[in-house]
Amino acid sequence: MAATLDWAKSADDQEKHLTEIYKKVESIKVSTNSSDANNVVRNEGTGDAEEPEISAAEASLMKKILRSKLIESTYDVEVQRNDPNSPLYSVKSFEELNLNPDLLKGVYAMGFNSPSKIQETALPTLLADPPQNMIAQSQSGTGKTAAFVLASLSRVDASKSFPQVIILSPTYELALQTGNVAKQMAQYCKEIRFRFAVRGEEVPRGEKITEQVIIGTPGKVMDWALRFNFFNIRKIKVFVLDEADVMIATQGHHDQSIRTRRTASWLSEKLATEGHAVALLSGDLQVDQRIAVLNRFRDGKEKVLITTNVCARGIDVEQVTVVVNFDLPVDQKGRADCETYLHRIGRTGRFGKVGLAINMVDGPRTIALLKQIEDRFGRKIVKLDAEDVDEIERLNHD
Repeated sequence: MAATLDWAKSADDQEKHLTEIYKKVESIKVSTNSSDANNVVRNEGTGDAEEPEISAAEASLMKKILRSKLIESTYDVEVQRNDPNSPLYSVKSFEELNLNPDLLKGVYAMGFNSPSKIQETALPTLLADPPQNMIAQSQSGTGKTAAFVLASLSRVDASKSFPQVIILSPTYELALQTGNVAKQMAQYCKEIRFRFAVRGEEVPRGEKITEQVIIGTPGKVMDWALRFNFFNIRKIKVFVLDEADVMIATQGHHDQSIRTRRTASWLSEKLATEGHAVALLSGDLQVDQRIAVLNRFRDGKEKVLITTNVCARGIDVEQVTVVVNFDLPVDQKGRADCETYLHRIGRTGRFGKVGLAINMVDGPRTIALLKQIEDRFGRKIVKLDAEDVDEIERLNHD
């Protein structure tokens, strides 16, 4: 009991201390010039003594720590960034990339303070002149989206009112997620405007698109560019094919997708019948229905989200801690679809955080699929005894 009281007092003291620091950080003027370390500013209206100006990177890091409140993880992102073997390892700063100052402000406002390995590697090439084509691959949750979005926005001429960037995503949800990242990153670039080319979005016949950045799915973008001529595709300066492997792999998977949707629907009904609060996200839903499902899940109104392969790729919800593979993904030849498996389990443990993936195995066939996945990634998947409650509890602490 005494230990509990000590923890409570410690937590209360830490919360008060963090609040004081947060107020102090908010009152300090931030400079995007990290080399100007000797400048000082006075807190307006307080009469306090002058204090050293801090860099935007330092302020971003402090705010990220403050926002975390009392939540601490042993898999801290900053620790991994100091590990040369981690995909988050970084030694450079965003200032060294010579970014547009307003974009740099947006990057820091999003909580980034230094580039991850994929960003550090890809961005210098993507931002260089003359422009070069690139194929980039990195683990899920290591900052690929931020890398290509930042490179794309850096190429936009905001003084010209026509599309200059196309970002293609395989699903509606992923397009929306990418668009949200782009809008946050460009929050200080008021002249850059975005247009979503997804199901449910329409352009009046005869009109031209004036937004500089188009983010959407292949079918809608092709219709707008080639069928209706809503914009001149020859004026596009940046073309991003996000999740290219998915767009190729999903060709000819129509029958398999139908079976997957039926299984998802059946599972949702079974869990709901047993009293569980579940949500179902599949390609059968209309756009407004998908948005409603995702919003309810983000708000915690449903604790379990059942989804199909394609829809799952656009889900990036911080609270997701467990992914359950009710069916292991397979390709058209019946072999383990390792890339889809990676993206599925990548919905949890995002950007260095702790996550848990559970696979349901019911016989020799699924055991063989699991072995193929183990061989592909060189990682042992531990067998869990579903009847051992203590073993299941230990998963939360391992």
